[in-house]
Amino acid sequence: MSTSQDLDRRGRRRQQTIDEILDVAVALMESEGVAALSLSAVARQVGMQPPSLYQYFASKMAIYDALFQRGAEQVCGAQRAARAAATTTDQLRLGLIGVTAFGQWCMENQVLSQLLFWRTVPGFEPSPEAFAPAQDMVEDLRSNLRAAVEAGQLEPTAVSEEGIALFTAMTAGLLSQQMANEPHATYEEGRFTRLMPVVVDMFYERYKPTRGKT
Repeated sequence: MSTSQDLDRRGRRRQQTIDEILDVAVALMESEGVAALSLSAVARQVGMQPPSLYQYFASKMAIYDALFQRGAEQVCGAQRAARAAATTTDQLRLGLIGVTAFGQWCMENQVLSQLLFWRTVPGFEPSPEAFAPAQDMVEDLRSNLRAAVEAGQLEPTAVSEEGIALFTAMTAGLLSQQMANEPHATYEEGRFTRLMPVVVDMFYERYKPTRGKT
């Protein structure tokens, strides 16, 4: 009869194998391209026969789904940690700190960034569970902008759907330019990512409370 300790040990081993499979998948995607992932190549790298891989993931799309969730959780956590560690209470400054953490994570995890923010895998759609932390990021952004509105630093339309769409398009678009043109540069040194404070200031200028007043 299996004891709870045996079950815990098996569960840990299974999770370790899952993590190894995902790590190998990321490494292969870095060298072969995000959409070119091969289950047989993953199995070989992990040291198992391809049919054994199906004990952990039912399909290649299931691996993409797990990687999407992993990436979304990581980037969401990175932004939250950066804001939590900040010593400032200025809401606009906190917004830039969060975006900086987002950009640094994206440059350090470009394969997962492509999966999260570009449609690089034909036919792939994240499951609701995998997409949930990505939705959390949007809600965090909405909450942070709302705090700036309540502090009198932005006008209420900054929290509108237009405002959210503009903020994400401006910041993610800049990162896309960086990864497409200088993928090996650091966030701090990149020709485009160095402009992130400028881009964020442009958004703040667009929605500052005094805009349009005479």
